[in-house]
Amino acid sequence: MLVRTVIFASVAAVLATQIPTLVGKRSGEVVASANFVTGNADQGRAAASGGTMRLRADAQGHYSGDFRINGRQVQGLIDTGATYVALNESFARRLGYTGNQLDFRYSVDTANGKTKAAHVTLDRVEIGGIRVRDVEAFVLKDGALSSTLVGMSFLRKLASYSVADGSLSLKQ
Repeated sequence: MLVRTVIFASVAAVLATQIPTLVGKRSGEVVASANFVTGNADQGRAAASGGTMRLRADAQGHYSGDFRINGRQVQGLIDTGATYVALNESFARRLGYTGNQLDFRYSVDTANGKTKAAHVTLDRVEIGGIRVRDVEAFVLKDGALSSTLVGMSFLRKLASYSVADGSLSLKQ
């Protein structure tokens, strides 16, 4: 129980420190864009050769892309500082998680205040030609998280990921 509490506290701390950098100054929406780089460096396209993917950083230096989580498309922001994938409640419900499956028993302090979170395991997370199964995630209340953060629970299942020349390379 203590280990679970420590892990959850770590997730909460990461979310609390990362969310302010994601929030725009005007409307509170996430400031990120999906900029992909193919093998020949054309912008605006996804590289899906085998199990590799390259994402170009946006103007704020963030890496985001079009993910498929349990078969549903979502814009996700790669966050190497997040221990887990983080979803908001509305998207989790679109994925088919019901009230019985979303046990919001964990209290979390975020940049937007206190909220409740539920632990889930995603069947699969995909981007380009990369497909990862059984990815741990936390679902936060909508007011606490407006977008999807793709954290280390996804990244650590890859063979490698690296940043060079303004691009994040993911390899399965």
